[in-house]
Formats: sequence, C-alpha cells, structure tokens
Amino acid sequence: MTGRLTGKVAIVTGAGSGMGKAISQLFAKEGAKVVLADINAQGIEEVKQAIEQAGG
Repeated sequence: MTGRLTGKVAIVTGAGSGMGKAISQLFAKEGAKVVLADINAQGIEEVKQAIEQAGG
C-alpha cells in the first residue's frame, strides 16, 4: 500500500464484522491508527489480531 493515511487516526464503528472490518483493515494497511468500536467484543478481538499480524 501507499501509506496515504500515515499519521492519521480513524475511528471505525461496527468494526467487528462486514464493511467496518474491511474498512478497519484497509485503513490500517494504509498506515492509520485505527480505533475499533462494536458491541461484538469477539469480532473486535479478531480484527485487532488480524491488523497486528499484518504489521499494524
């Protein structure tokens, strides 16, 4: 990726699944610090781990 969001912070609601999950992972790949929010705690943990494993 190009790092277009390096130095930015993104707050993503609904980040535990679906579009929120995809957006969170894309923003992290682009260099943003991502705040994950969802009522699905297990989904949030899975997304967090995926982002960390990818280097985010």
